[in-house]
Amino acid sequence: MAATSATTFSIGSTASAGPKVGFSQSKAFSIKLNPKKYLRSFSGLKAASSVSCESQSSFVGSESTLVLKQSYNTKARKCSQRSFSHVQPQASYKVAILGASGGIGQPLALLVKMSPLVSALNLYDIANVKGVAADLSHCNTPSQVSDFTGESELANCLKGVNVVVIPAGVPRKPGMTRDDLFNINANIVKNLVGAVADNCPDAFIHIISNPVNSTVPIAAEVLKQKGVYDPKKLFGVTTLDVVRANTFVAQKKNLKLIDVDVPVVGGHAGITILPLLSKTKPSVTLTDEEVQELTVRIQNAGTEVVEAKAGAGSATLSMAYAAARFVESSLRALDGDTDVYECSYIQSELTELPFFASRIKLGKDGVEAVISSELQGLTEYEQKALEALKPELKASIEKGVAFVQKQPVAA
Repeated sequence: MAATSATTFSIGSTASAGPKVGFSQSKAFSIKLNPKKYLRSFSGLKAASSVSCESQSSFVGSESTLVLKQSYNTKARKCSQRSFSHVQPQASYKVAILGASGGIGQPLALLVKMSPLVSALNLYDIANVKGVAADLSHCNTPSQVSDFTGESELANCLKGVNVVVIPAGVPRKPGMTRDDLFNINANIVKNLVGAVADNCPDAFIHIISNPVNSTVPIAAEVLKQKGVYDPKKLFGVTTLDVVRANTFVAQKKNLKLIDVDVPVVGGHAGITILPLLSKTKPSVTLTDEEVQELTVRIQNAGTEVVEAKAGAGSATLSMAYAAARFVESSLRALDGDTDVYECSYIQSELTELPFFASRIKLGKDGVEAVISSELQGLTEYEQKALEALKPELKASIEKGVAFVQKQPVAA
């Protein structure tokens, strides 16, 4: 499972330029550089007499040292009996965030701005996006930020984009179910995905707008009607369920968070969220009561945040963090990394349901493989939960499909 490393660049002996996000885990490592000679192409840092790069992982996986080195095209050199590296960030991908001035969109835009793989960051919303873009544009990372406001500018926002992220929509409020969001968010997703189909049909599409169990099938139907549907490039972002499962299990068993990896399958709402705690790595021993307690907490974690915010919003920061992790994984896959795995809600043949969340391998063309082995050898509790979620997930999928079929997409 891909995960996150926090990287800090220190200039000279004391100055530092804030955290840089690369989504993979590793042990700490250090690289000494002479920026005057080797950082000429990296506009995010000001050259000084020496630079040290230290990475301390904060998530799962063991490949981040390699990933970071590959991301920067690092080539070790020796100079005056000291070790130097030639750093050339390959910032070459264009990302668009649709709904960029919202509670999820703003922190997500900040995190994506920090990726060394992004050369252009296009921010779209119906209002208030100009200020967000101006603010982000002051961050000294390589990507160029552009703002687009309103439907008339949507097409320009999407031209040439490699990854589209859609957090647009209304958030949940106390007492509101995910289904309550359906009528508003379904129409928003339908219109935005229609524009994606017209302007960047080959892009990876990341759906965040809830209810994801229905909005992903909506997006699929829109793309089908437009004649550009590629199921390998349409993703429902369920990474937050994995992030929460990892966090809660680590807390419960007093484990180092960076070591914990819990696959989560099914959907992205209530009982359709099924953490496979028996498949946790490293292996943990949980009582039946602990399994039930953790499963219910993971399933209801969104409500936990909604209630804690008391009407002031939903899970925006953790969702932005999880979405940024998935964006980074997609960019790594596009850039040729052959070892990228995430859980995602996709068109699937893993069960009898047409859409299902499971661990997948990402490649340059999108979903490269679906990891079916994790649904084998489930515990009795997990098997019963899997069967119990299917009717609800099936109904949500059918609701999304029916929404588009009743309201055909304009040519």
